[in-house]
Amino acid sequence: MKPEASDSLRIFPEDILHPIDLDACFGETRPLEVDLGCGKGRFLLTHATDQPDTHFLGIDRMLRRIRKIDRKAVRAKLHNIRLLRMEAYYAVTYLLPPCSVSTYYILFPDPWPKKKHHDHRLFNPTFLEALIRTLIPGGKLHVATDHLPYFEEIQQILHACPDFTHIEPWEPLSHERTDFELLFLESKPIGRASYQRK
Repeated sequence: MKPEASDSLRIFPEDILHPIDLDACFGETRPLEVDLGCGKGRFLLTHATDQPDTHFLGIDRMLRRIRKIDRKAVRAKLHNIRLLRMEAYYAVTYLLPPCSVSTYYILFPDPWPKKKHHDHRLFNPTFLEALIRTLIPGGKLHVATDHLPYFEEIQQILHACPDFTHIEPWEPLSHERTDFELLFLESKPIGRASYQRK
């Protein structure tokens, strides 16, 4: 399933109950990295430019953001990018095939800081199972957030998971930093953690 139009890199799944045929979307098989909650796309666009031999899937629930990244990627002729407008939890749980992802980037997920909203947070045991299922053996997960209480919670969840090994935290190059990170880099500490699927 390739993008719907030649001037778009978006994926429009015909069936949202079964995994997407990613090879058909990209037209060939290469390592796939997924930017969950790709926001305005600064990281996704620069990282994909730096690594033309890797496929990148940007997922975000906001249509305006996806359309904006799509226009930029098309203008830059970044044929190694595809975009999916979908809620991150649903995409990983239902739409990504088993053992298809080499790396996940989850950069500054919504912390839902109020206690009554904590159930909306992305990281929970079910989501963790979906990450493990979709990562290739040896695949990596990189997480960053400026909300340190949420960072501690994420670390507790991942450290307790026997399928992940804690590895040296990944840090983006200066030109790859997200817009959100640039906004808070000078004023707030940022928690970073990386894990590898055993």
